[in-house]
Amino acid sequence: MSGAEVFEPESRRVVRRLRGEIIEGVRRPGSKLIERELAAELGVSRLPIRDALRELVAEGLVTPRPRSWAVVREFTAADISDLYEVRTAFEVMAFRLAAERASREGLRRLRARLDDEWAAARAGDAVGARRAAADFHEIVVELAANELLGELERTLRSRMRWLLAQHDDLLLVAEEHEQLFLAVAARDGERAARLAAKHVETSRELAAGREGVGE
Repeated sequence: MSGAEVFEPESRRVVRRLRGEIIEGVRRPGSKLIERELAAELGVSRLPIRDALRELVAEGLVTPRPRSWAVVREFTAADISDLYEVRTAFEVMAFRLAAERASREGLRRLRARLDDEWAAARAGDAVGARRAAADFHEIVVELAANELLGELERTLRSRMRWLLAQHDDLLLVAEEHEQLFLAVAARDGERAARLAAKHVETSRELAAGREGVGE
């Protein structure tokens, strides 16, 4: 191992992989997560699998079952409605504060991630576009420079990333992010807040039209 490499516990590697596969739909809602089988699949012992499942339960992506297994959470219509209500209030505040407080370097980072989203969307790379879109939202929270808001975002992050992945219109979402970026860059907090509320409603409509979401 070189001096530049950082040791990563197996449980962190496992939780990152499982989280990504759940958010990206590789592991479908209701899919069984059995410690023994996951350990064989990922080439690790059962202990890091157990630790990873415990963390994913805390993040709201996995539902525990008795003994040594769990299932990928099946979000109900009520669950999704709750998430959208929270997301609306959260993002209206985040975008308004970001417009008021973003630094020049922060705007540069936000622009770079939006460019990544555009590139992936135009290439039809759904996974890449959705990841960049979720990163865009997380950078906005950083730019809002409110520590409590940041703590809340970290608590909800996995569920919000799952919610942000429930759409197929990559270019429409990128276009709305473009308008949001312009409002933040122009320091127009009221416009950013209005666009954020509209953007959440667009996401809700896109998700409602996607088969299986919230059923």
